[in-house]
Amino acid sequence: MDAASQAGPGEPVVALPSVADSRLARQLAFILEIDKLKSVLRRSHLADGSRAENDAEHSWHLAMMAVLLGEYAEEEVDTGRVLRMLLVHDLVEIYAGDTFVYDTTAIAEQEARERAAADRLFPQLPRDQAVQLRSLWEEFEARRTPDARFARALDRLQPLILNYATGGGSWLAHGVRAEDVLAHQRVVSEGSQALWEYITHLVGDAVRRGYLAA
Repeated sequence: MDAASQAGPGEPVVALPSVADSRLARQLAFILEIDKLKSVLRRSHLADGSRAENDAEHSWHLAMMAVLLGEYAEEEVDTGRVLRMLLVHDLVEIYAGDTFVYDTTAIAEQEARERAAADRLFPQLPRDQAVQLRSLWEEFEARRTPDARFARALDRLQPLILNYATGGGSWLAHGVRAEDVLAHQRVVSEGSQALWEYITHLVGDAVRRGYLAA
């Protein structure tokens, strides 16, 4: 039986060759493990409406937004740290899955699920890198620093843009109302007042166009 036929669901088709350096071995194994992020689907669709985006695409999109929109951060931020935070922030969803922000039941359980996932995921790395990435994830969740507040602002803005671009997208599919969107998006004002003002304009226009229920 060949390697491809032995591979289980979600596992590499062919295992990497072994290496004597245990640190490198753990890093390479982690790199293969986080490839699973490409299979975690979100409620948002690509701007062309062709299919749902996945978490890896979402993280890449956010990283580009950090590069392009850094001038709108409410406070001075370290773009390099914001980028690292955005690349790490959804890794736990490999095990916890994506949580739809307007599903109140799932939201109530989200923190516990994602912390359990973080406990499982990050220790797969060498200890120094495990601590570093877990720290970035915790910082993003806590929103106590300018970098984290701006990163969170971008994380909220991106699906909003996609829902508008797809003529309502998951808003219409799930009966989401404008007041729900604005309540969820309000955290953006902590990271960027300029982006928050744009969001209020976009939501108002979405209501006028019938993309979002008033």
